[in-house]
Amino acid sequence: MTDSAGKALGPGPGASATGEGLRRRRRRRSVKGTALGLGVLVVAAAGTGWALYAKLSANITADDAAARELAQYEAERPTALVRGAQNILLIGSDTRSGDGNARYGRDLGTERSDTTILLHLAANRRSATAVSLPRDLMVDVPGCRQSDGTRSEPVFAMFNHAFQVGGSGCTIRTVEKLTGIRIDHHVVVDFSGFKEMVDAVDGVRVCLKEPIDDKAAKLKLPAGKVMLDGEQALGYVRARKSLGDGSDTERMERQQRFLAALVDKMRSNDVLLNPVKLYPVLDAATSSLTTDPELASLRGLYQLVRGLRDIPTERVQFLTVPRESYVYDANRDQLVEPEAEKLFARLRTDRPVAVARNQPPGASAPDGKGDPAPAKREPSPAPTFHGNTAAEHTCG
Repeated sequence: MTDSAGKALGPGPGASATGEGLRRRRRRRSVKGTALGLGVLVVAAAGTGWALYAKLSANITADDAAARELAQYEAERPTALVRGAQNILLIGSDTRSGDGNARYGRDLGTERSDTTILLHLAANRRSATAVSLPRDLMVDVPGCRQSDGTRSEPVFAMFNHAFQVGGSGCTIRTVEKLTGIRIDHHVVVDFSGFKEMVDAVDGVRVCLKEPIDDKAAKLKLPAGKVMLDGEQALGYVRARKSLGDGSDTERMERQQRFLAALVDKMRSNDVLLNPVKLYPVLDAATSSLTTDPELASLRGLYQLVRGLRDIPTERVQFLTVPRESYVYDANRDQLVEPEAEKLFARLRTDRPVAVARNQPPGASAPDGKGDPAPAKREPSPAPTFHGNTAAEHTCG
């Protein structure tokens, strides 16, 4: 953790502040290529590649403070219900400290989670579901350890208040309290790390239905297919009022589409099978990550990635938790029930959900059942939520 001058501080409350048959076979090969690329570096550790492997592993910051916070409150944490299923919390930090981040505003000594995604990996590793949690969602934030060593009081506040008060440890506890889902791993990335990731893959292509001229985001782009560099990509995923309908829901959906495009670019053979291109990508990726101690090595990340190699892009789903305007403040959000609990219950028990763009953001199609039964007794179609898959394109 650093202050506004980049000087190291003591341990904080957690990470401070990321033909159809032929096409299907190509997608599977590209996912396997990801595991292959990381696997090559793991194997290299036994020979002359040890220095390279060690450097990449050393790039990753272990979030020991969050681990201590979670261990202290282990008794109140949810129990994992399905062996082999994994839930990873991805946190994008809006920190203004550190190299290159000051241009996005003053460093006030605190930071908030700009983007938070709950990624559920099915136990059979045949599907992945990424659920965006709105930063303006009103939730119960527990009392958490703060950076000065004191503990905050429990409070009903916006979701991103948890990260500001107690870092990643507090955010994880808030998510677990909200969803009843056990978080197995977490990853935190800041503005600078996000930009470096995009630049390391030589940019990411997006499709714009209309031109963008956003002075606040310093973003001016033409309509059509556009290749975004890191700086442009950051402005694109963070801009809110000037793009689309100006809602945070539309912003989160834009982030989800961009992440799908970034994953596709990273999984493409010209990156993963080319050592000259692969190393900068892995160097940028590992340098920008703060993770739980178990993931804080190249081997740890590889163990996670290898399980994803058989997931086709059409089974990688993105959705936003069912939400609506908060009854006491239209500028805040609240969960739509019972739809939100239906989603959380299915993720807890590793049961499938479906997504469709024509589904209203605050609702789901009924599945005809109440409390979920174990996955093996699934008699009805999965409920459908508003969202899209990584295989869908934003334009033709």
